[in-house]
Amino acid sequence: MTYFEFLFRFLVIPIILLLSIHLWDRRKNKTSTDSGGEKATWFAIAVHIGLALVYTTPWDNYLVAAGVWYYNPALVTGLVLGYVPLEEYTFFVLETLLVGLWWWFLTKRITPPNHFSPSPNVRRRSSVALSILWLISIIVFFSNWEPGTYLSITLSWALPPMIAQCAFGADILWQHRKLIVATILPVGLYFSFADSLAITATTWTINPSQSTGLFIGRLPIEEGIFFFITAILLAFGMMLLKAAQSQERLISLFHRSPDRGQEDFKT
Repeated sequence: MTYFEFLFRFLVIPIILLLSIHLWDRRKNKTSTDSGGEKATWFAIAVHIGLALVYTTPWDNYLVAAGVWYYNPALVTGLVLGYVPLEEYTFFVLETLLVGLWWWFLTKRITPPNHFSPSPNVRRRSSVALSILWLISIIVFFSNWEPGTYLSITLSWALPPMIAQCAFGADILWQHRKLIVATILPVGLYFSFADSLAITATTWTINPSQSTGLFIGRLPIEEGIFFFITAILLAFGMMLLKAAQSQERLISLFHRSPDRGQEDFKT
């Protein structure tokens, strides 16, 4: 299975299906329950595609350069940007689009909560817990423990934006947890399954010396963690960009006076 065959089977086809459902929903006047409307949702997806390309490219190039994973040269076009084949950049775009469309599909079918209670404690505790995990991953990486290379690099890369998301809106995410879980769980399982097939077909390979050697079936546990983490980042990001509570919080932050900020700090 070539890389582009993988992309067509596991990403392009479901994207076409979700777009078709979106058009059907539009004809039936079935609207999403999030704020901002259709243009805002497309904008949010586009923002995440841009962020995925900018933020993931250096990390993925490092993984390939370090030999943590490598692709089968006979199963790619041979067009390489940096150390990574063109197909990999295409995957960044298509994965983000697919998750965004899946999230959008769910917003039309899951009723949002009626009441929101802000909770600074939830934001603080979740961001502190993730920060501790991030520090541990940094320590493992610099300890030169080779089997922990892939996992520590992945966590070191993924946790900073997740910490920022939780520091801003963990309470908002918790309030919409039904939609968040419904986005993350199927996506993580789906991509993990597809990835295991690609590894079996030698489309790409994970270096066993730089991974823990723990498998779920034929799937290295690091790959499963990666796909669940990307699903989390995208689900969190879409929710925080589109939730009415996020927009209200941003407005209040930008319009907070210096005196009010000092009062909040003292309390």
